[in-house]
Amino acid sequence: MQRVTNCIVIDNEQVLLLKKPRRGWYAIPGGKMEQGESIKESVTREYREETSLNIKNPRLAGVFTFNIFDHETIIQEWMMFTFVCQTFDGKLTEHCVEGELEWIPLNQILDLPMAEGDRNIFKHILSNNKDMLYGTFTYTTEYELLDERLDPAIS
Repeated sequence: MQRVTNCIVIDNEQVLLLKKPRRGWYAIPGGKMEQGESIKESVTREYREETSLNIKNPRLAGVFTFNIFDHETIIQEWMMFTFVCQTFDGKLTEHCVEGELEWIPLNQILDLPMAEGDRNIFKHILSNNKDMLYGTFTYTTEYELLDERLDPAIS
């Protein structure tokens, strides 16, 4: 099972997102954990590698399992640890190998093209910054959302 970390950085009523070139979908900057890393070490390293920003005091906001199916066969399974942070330092990189970095106003995030599971994570994070969100998402190989279970449920 692959483990990944990412961080929603909020600054001046905006969130820094990564527009991935493959689908043109927006994603939360982050990536794969390395062997022996804690999830906090991973999110700090991954965020710095993608953005050149050093996040300060990231708070764990959600833990998720993702299952990717090809017809009836599970072909990938991974866990994602999503953090939220409002304090950082450094200068944003001008070039990210993963895609385009863009500050997006909070009120526009839910209208962006992105994976539906990510949209529901944002719904929770942007409306409730206290409760931890737990979830399981099931996707096709083309990232069509087949099923989701969230606790607490998103309304």
